[in-house]
Amino acid sequence: MVPEVIPHHRFRIPIDGAGDYLEAAWWGPGPQRAPTLIFLHEGLGCVDLWKDFPANVAAITGWGALAYSRLGYGGSSPCLLPRPLDFMQQEALVVLPRVIAQTGIRDYLLIGHSDGGSIALVHAGEHSNSGLTGVVTMAAHVFCEDLTRQSIRAARERYLSGDLKEHLAVYHGSNTRCAFKGWSDVWLHPEFASWSIDALLPGITVPVLAIQGENDPYGSSLQIDGIVAGAGDAVTVEMIGDCGHAPHHEKKEVVLPAIVAFVSERLGAPGR
Repeated sequence: MVPEVIPHHRFRIPIDGAGDYLEAAWWGPGPQRAPTLIFLHEGLGCVDLWKDFPANVAAITGWGALAYSRLGYGGSSPCLLPRPLDFMQQEALVVLPRVIAQTGIRDYLLIGHSDGGSIALVHAGEHSNSGLTGVVTMAAHVFCEDLTRQSIRAARERYLSGDLKEHLAVYHGSNTRCAFKGWSDVWLHPEFASWSIDALLPGITVPVLAIQGENDPYGSSLQIDGIVAGAGDAVTVEMIGDCGHAPHHEKKEVVLPAIVAFVSERLGAPGR
């Protein structure tokens, strides 16, 4: 269980009866003192790759912040390969609710990057939980775009013959192969070309802030169009010029105030 007040706390979340766990970090007040920001990382991400962003959002808003690494990433337990093609749905509807229950979180807002943004949207569209007050996505995917697969093929070449494996090993250690292959093999699987969460988006009833870099090599503005078409009036869009796939790092001076403003508005939302 998460302590009442935590300035910065590292811990493990047991995730099943087999002894698997997720590495996690918490900043700010515990869930009995304030609502919680839950950070969901990208396809090659983990707790440490968020860097200081969760701490900054927590410090400015006064909310607690939880970031965790999914199985097979960072310091979490390894996972079996290949990952199932519906892994994002499983993360959104099975793993995330377990994390919320294990940590005692009540009212919360999801902040997801790339695959994490897709997981956040699935959770909001299909999971009935009155504690959810909003969703922030950064570079989220709602369908499998040719541009995404082209960039992942290029990343695979960097992993096999370039410096990407060495870079990832700094953050993922013994999980490096699991993290990369678990991500790339799903996105490049022939059957995944038809993957889409469009049908789930109309079920979103909480406000959404959708952030996208105009120069994102892993997804075009068609992803934002899909979010707006599915979730409608719930969505506020922030397109950021001269920005790639990681807006919270590349354009922190734009993204941080936008997220802080959005989060602050949720203090009076239903569920509080």
